Parts: sequence; structure tokens; C-alpha cells
Amino acid sequence: KYVLPGTHLRSARWRYPVVLLHFFNTSLQSFDSKCLHRSGPRGEAQQHGHTVTLPRFLEEPVDAYIIKSNPIKLRCQAPALQIFFKCNGEWVHQSQHMSQEHTDLQTGLKIREVMINVSRQQVEDFHGPEDYWCLCVAWSHLGTSKSRKASVRIAYLRKNFEQDPQGTEVPLSGMIVLHCRPPEGVPVAEVEWLKNEEALVSEGVADRTGDHSLVVSEAQLSDSGNYTCVASNIVAKRRSATATVVVYVNGGWSSWTDWSPCNVRCGRGVQKRSRTCTNPTPLNGGAFCEGMSVQKSTCSTLCPVDGSWSEWGEWSACTPECERQRGRECTAPEPKHGGRLCDGVALATDNCTGGLCTQNKKLLHDAKPQGVEGSSDVALYSGLAAGVVTVVLLIIAVTLYRRSQSEYGVDVIDSSALTGGFQSFSFKTSRQANPLLINPSMQPDLTVSRTYTSPMCFQDSIDKELMAEHSLLDPLPDLQVVCPHQSPSVDSLGTAERAEYRVPSHPQTFPRGLAPDYRAVGATLGRRGKTLFAPQASFTPSRQVQNATAVFGRAGGRLVVPNTGISLLVPHGGIAEDTTWEMYMIINQEDSSAVSDEESEIFLSPAVTYGPPGLDLSCPIAMTVAHCAEVAADNWTIRLKRQAQDNKWEEVMSVDEESTSCYCLLEANRCHLLLEHPGRYALFGAPMNPDAAKRLRLAVFGCPDPSSPLGFSLRVYCVDDTPNAFQEVAVGEHSRNGRLLEEPKTMLFRGTAFSLQVSIQDVPQLLWSIKPFTTCQEFSFSQVWASSRHPLQCAFLLERYSHSSSQLSCKISVRQVKGEEQILQVYTSVLENEKAVVPFFSQSDCTVTSQTGSRAFKIPLSIRQRISATFDTANAKGKDWQLLAQKLHIDRNLSYFACQESPSSVILSLWEAQHQDTGDLDSLASALEEISKVQSSRTAALSYSRDEQDSEFSDLG
Repeated sequence: KYVLPGTHLRSARWRYPVVLLHFFNTSLQSFDSKCLHRSGPRGEAQQHGHTVTLPRFLEEPVDAYIIKSNPIKLRCQAPALQIFFKCNGEWVHQSQHMSQEHTDLQTGLKIREVMINVSRQQVEDFHGPEDYWCLCVAWSHLGTSKSRKASVRIAYLRKNFEQDPQGTEVPLSGMIVLHCRPPEGVPVAEVEWLKNEEALVSEGVADRTGDHSLVVSEAQLSDSGNYTCVASNIVAKRRSATATVVVYVNGGWSSWTDWSPCNVRCGRGVQKRSRTCTNPTPLNGGAFCEGMSVQKSTCSTLCPVDGSWSEWGEWSACTPECERQRGRECTAPEPKHGGRLCDGVALATDNCTGGLCTQNKKLLHDAKPQGVEGSSDVALYSGLAAGVVTVVLLIIAVTLYRRSQSEYGVDVIDSSALTGGFQSFSFKTSRQANPLLINPSMQPDLTVSRTYTSPMCFQDSIDKELMAEHSLLDPLPDLQVVCPHQSPSVDSLGTAERAEYRVPSHPQTFPRGLAPDYRAVGATLGRRGKTLFAPQASFTPSRQVQNATAVFGRAGGRLVVPNTGISLLVPHGGIAEDTTWEMYMIINQEDSSAVSDEESEIFLSPAVTYGPPGLDLSCPIAMTVAHCAEVAADNWTIRLKRQAQDNKWEEVMSVDEESTSCYCLLEANRCHLLLEHPGRYALFGAPMNPDAAKRLRLAVFGCPDPSSPLGFSLRVYCVDDTPNAFQEVAVGEHSRNGRLLEEPKTMLFRGTAFSLQVSIQDVPQLLWSIKPFTTCQEFSFSQVWASSRHPLQCAFLLERYSHSSSQLSCKISVRQVKGEEQILQVYTSVLENEKAVVPFFSQSDCTVTSQTGSRAFKIPLSIRQRISATFDTANAKGKDWQLLAQKLHIDRNLSYFACQESPSSVILSLWEAQHQDTGDLDSLASALEEISKVQSSRTAALSYSRDEQDSEFSDLG
């Protein structure tokens, strides 16, 4: 009946009758109102004084991606009466809409917001010519508006790259091009490049093209490395295969040197000049220089002509002095071209009268100058007299000096006698002798200079001591010396066969009830199968046990396990008279993760056992152990622990605290302990902060691969920086015919929880190939930090392309992530016996592991006893053991020495342990010399004070 202008009936859907009816009624009312006011189709808008438009969307749906199975939300917002979603041309059911309304405070319009969820299943079930899409339709009384289409796609990223980058070798200044086509994905993946696992910073050198290729227009040596293409989108991240880029340098000739002199002195010869392939030196498999490195050329040298005399001329007339002369010349021939001059005189003189010519009534040949004979006798006697006077004055001066020194008594220690009575050392400065210290007839020989260079091996020589005290050199009735038990492979390291030295055993070597048993060590040392070791001395069968044993008596001695940094000093008098003990030391590294009660504590030294358990000594022994802690900064809490009967470790003392049960002197690489009770001891450390570090020793060994005729194996070890840890590696490598290819290096491994990476670099790609996926290997932090049971090892297997490639050069990088890095440079021949083997140890192995009596000590017994007698008791001159400790730089935990029967003797034992390897007597001699000077000044001050008191008393009188 009515024609409704402005209505859009075709856009409505009859499936929504309520909406259509409402819209129809609203249109009718609007039309009637317009007719009554005769205002035309827009009369209502004009009546209200403003223009009304179609709904305008404040928020439209945007493109979205479904990640995995998570649905996405599409949202619309507009001032409208109704908003509905339409997806893929179909209306979304009203029940799937989530809507809410609010009023805009500025315009007063009602704003409607509508959301729907789109699931992965809906998108997968849609099959159309285009992507799944949705839009919004908003209704108002003026009409409808449509939003933009929003596409909904399922996000993904394929696993495989369409094109992986390929490794390449380019010359220096050449162009590097690495292509990368990322995997197919939605949305399209973004690409970045990694170099050696770090994001590549181009800095204008590398250019990433539109197809994701990496281009380096001018390659430098620093551009060598492992490159990886990384593709990522909102779903995942993918890594391509690693491409190794090697920038090589072709060799270039240096300038020619000057021609050498002709190789013959006379005639036709050869001279040469040379050049080297060092401009530049070939690197990373670059080609060697082509051409000759030496040029030769013929040369001619004029031969020298030696001069010769001509015939003598006629004699001249006889002179008034009865002489005649004749001459000759060096002209037959003359010397030429560097020839020798004529030998002899050119002018000869002769008596022309046959000796009958006289002068002052004497024959000419009998005449002598006046006073010659008399002056010779006077000079002779004058020299003798001067010498006698000098000797007499020297004797008088020495006597006066000795008398001036004697007023201090027999307790004054003079360093000259001290240095003269010690064992061999490097010391050539003479000091005046003190007759009050030792017998004047025993003069030290200060002209001899020797150096004791082997701290862990004793030289078995008779002349080691310069001044021997015969009463102290009487050998024990039983002496047994045994090297650590080694496999036959150790023989070539310097010991042809394991040696044992025996003499008949004294029947009282052990106190009753104690007898030795070496079954725990794994070898028989000649006793009858009784138990020597305590029950807690248990060993891991898989580990090589390093040990040493020897018999000691009252004279004491020293016991050493070679090449381990472990030694034991038994002081003189520590064992009772007429008693001997067969003592032993055993080294066994343990896994700190298995024995430490505290998670943060680790072993800093090997566990060392000394015994036997019933050992009874009157004074402490001095034991030296090596450790691997970096103690320059106070980043550690270090404790000494002892293993109890139940195999638990109990704390004995903290290094930083006072203790009267034992003493610990911590040095940079080792620790000196004064102990009184046998057992197993070890140093534990707990890091106080992440800067705490332990030292690692790094070594690389190599040998041909037995499984491949062209193969070569490189093995890199990372062990604690203690001698015994490296010895185990060396022994194992020797059994595998391994060669040490580079001097071992040390690095600091800090407690930052970062791992240790070992990688091989600069392998010539044209000559060698390496097993894939082995160029970089990694140890976890806990493997390096806490474990000391097995050496950490990684292997690199290389294979040369031909037999002609006999040289291998590469670098081994060992670095802690975000920490220190060390480089081991390898340059070796792969042919056996072609390159000299670097020695495993700086000193050769030895069979003598113990010394007894005075030969084991630096300080002779008589001097040691005099020092102890002088300083053990305080006196008016201020000399006591505390002053001695101060001068020897022992300034902490003095309460331990105060509890000893002879503090000075214990201090000297500690000094012996400190200086066992260097034999440095200067420190002790200088300390005693300083004490003597201090005492002299104190004595002079005391004498002056007494004179002043006497003067006052006389004035009072």
C-alpha cells in the first residue's frame, strides 16, 4: 500500500522477521511524519537541526591467525541498533554473538560492541576459493553499513628449509654469498643470521638481500665461522644447517734478501739470496707461494796474493857504534787482494867487528845499564814485606770482629754458618762466620753453587750435602723405596722398570699388633698379608692408585709421590728412639657429588691418606698437597676435612679461622698442613660468590686413527690444575700412543653456572674433513665444577683427503660461556715419529721417593737444634719463637705453635715444607740476620740505659 522511500528491503533476510517488522514499522512512522510536515524524505533530520548518516564503525575486525588449537576473537564496534557477523557469505547465528552496549558521553549515542569466536575446526572445514573471512553488518533506522573483510588463517611453519646455506671457502677480500630460503609458513617467516651462535651484526659489511641471502662484499679473516640461518614466525623458530665459511689467505713472497758473499775466497764460486712466503703467510689452507725461495748466481773473486821478501841488500858501512845494516822489501811479490804481509823484519843490524868493538873499555855485548841488578832485588823484598803486613792486619781485623760479636752469647744465630751448612742451593754471597755457632774447623764452602731443581724427585747422589754431619748420616737398618704402581705403559715416561730397593728388615720396624698389608694398593711389597691400612682407606678399582711408602726412624725424613705435588715431612725426633715405622701415602681423587654433605662444596685437592693408623709421633708431620682454587681474591670458604670411620667427611678446621688441632698454610697452588693424627684428608671449598674460580689445565693430544688409514684423532682434556690429575691423563695417553701437541695451558673456570665449550677452528677445508656435528662440543657446568673422578675429554676425528697431506694445523678453543677463553694452537705432522714428542712432564720420573736422615732436610740438625734452643724460651734480648715466626711471614694462628712442646722446631718444619722444591735458604738466612741486627740495637739501647742509671746513682751518692 505504501511506497517506502529510502528503505532497503532487498538487504533484509526473512529469516529474521522480528528485526524486519521492527524496521518496517519504524519506516512507516517515519514516512507518516514526513508526509504530515511536508518536509520530504529528510524532513525529520532537518527538524532536529543535524544530519544523520549511516552507521560508522569505530572498530572493524582485523586479520587474525589461529595458533595451534586456540580460537581467535573478531570484534566490531559502531553506533547502531544491531550488529551481526557474516562469514564466508553466511550469517552467523545470533547465539554465537557476544554483545554489549554503552553510551558515548560526548555524542550521547549508544555504542554497540559485538564479538564472535572462530575455531580452528571452522577454518579447516571451510573449502572455498579464498581464505576464511568475516565482516560485520550494522543496522540503524537510516540503513546498514558493512565493515572490511577480515581473513582468518591457520598459522604454521614447515620444518625443512627450502634452501639451506652451503659452506664455502673464499680468498681474502673475496665475496661471500650464503643463500637461504626459509620454510613455507603463515605468516611468512622472518629471517635472521647467526655467526658462531651469536646474532650477526653487519655494521655495513654484511648485506641481507631481499631473498634472505647474506652477502659479504669483501671478506676478512674475522668473517670465518659457522653461519646459521634462523627463520621464525608467531608459531615456531627453525634453524638451518650450519654453513662453515673459511676465509683463506694465499701466500705471497717477501722481498729478496741481499746477495750473500761469494762462498769461495778465491776463484769462481756461488752466491745466493732468498725470500720467504710470509707476505702474507698462507692461512686456513691457502695456497703456498709458487716459484723458488732461493736464487743462486755464479761469482768470481780475485785470489789474494801473499807478500814475499826480496833478496837482502848489501851491508852498509860500519858506523862509529860498530854497527852495520842491510834491508829488503816485501815486493817479491807484493801482497794483493787481501793477501798476507811478509813475516819478519825489513831492516837487519849486525856488529861489524865480530864482537870486538868496545865501549867504555867493555865489550859492547857485555854492557848493562847501571843499577838494574840492584833494583830487581829491592822490588822483590819490598813485595814480600807488603804481603806479610797485609796478612797480619787482616788476621787482627777478623779477630777483633769476632770478639765484638761474642758478647751476645751462643744463642746469636749468624746467617753465614747457616747458609754454609745447608744442602745445595744457588748462593754465592759470602758472609762472616760466627765461631760461636759451629765448630770453626767446619768452614762452609761458599764457592760452590748448585741448584736443587726437582721438588718431587730426589737426586740419589752422594755429594748432595755440602756439609755433612757424620753422626746424622748413619742409615737406618731397614730402607725400602717404592715408586707409585704404574702400568707398563708408564715405563717409557722415564722409568725403565718399577724399582724396589730392599735391605733386611729390622725386627722392630712396627710396634706390636701393627703389621702392613698392601693388598689395598694392588701390589705386594714383601710383607706377610696382614692389614696395614685403616678400614676407611677404600679405593675405587677403576682409578689408578698413586702411593709411596718408606721406613722412618728417629732421624725422620721425607716421603714423596712423584709428579703429584704431594709430599710428607717427618721431623727429626718425631719417632721414638729405637723405633721405626713403615709409613705410606695414598692419593685417590673422589667425586665431590658423591661425598660432600653440602651441595655447594667441591673438592679442591685430591684426598690424601697417610698412615699407618696407629702411628705415634711426638710432634706434627708436615704434609704438602696441591689444590686448584684461585685464591688471589677472597671468593672461597676453604675447609680441611678428615674422613671418619663411616666414610663421612668431618670438618677439621677452616683455613680462615684459628685452630689448635692443626695448622694450614695456604699458597697459590698448594697447601702445607701440620697434622698429628693419621687418616684421609682433603681440601673442600664453597664459593662465596659467582666470581669464585678453580684452575683448569688444558691439554691436547693426538695420534693416527687406527680405524682409518687417513684418519687422525685429536683429544682435548680439561682437568683440575693439580699435578696428579694431569699425570693420570699423561699415563693414559701414553698407553694409546698419544702425543702432546701443545704445552698445557691453564684457565679460570668461574662459578657462574655457565657451561664449557670446546671447538675446533681453522681446519684446512681443502686438505682435511671433520666428522659432522663434532666441531663444537660442550660440558655442562656441573660436569666441570663438581666432578674430579674422571678427566673431561672430547675428541675430534679428522680425515685427510690424500696421503700427501702430512701436516695438520688448527686451533682448539676452550671457553666458558660469558667467561675466559684459551686457545691451543696445533701444528703437527700426522706421520708417526716424524715430529718430536713434547715431554709430558718438565722433569723425568724417578724411583727414589723417600729420603731419611739429614739428607732429607735443608737445615742441618746442629743448626736446627741451636735455633730451637735460642727461640723456644723468651729472654731479655727479646728473642722468642713469635719473633722467628714473624720474620718468616707466619703471622696467623700462632696459638697452634704455642701449644707445641718446641714451637720453633715446628715452625722450621713448616719452613722446610714450604721450600722443599727451591732449596731457597736466603729467606731463612735473611730472617736470622734481621733478628741479629734487632738484637744488636736492643743490646746497645739496654747498655746505654744501664750507663745512665749508674750515672744517676753516682750523682745521688
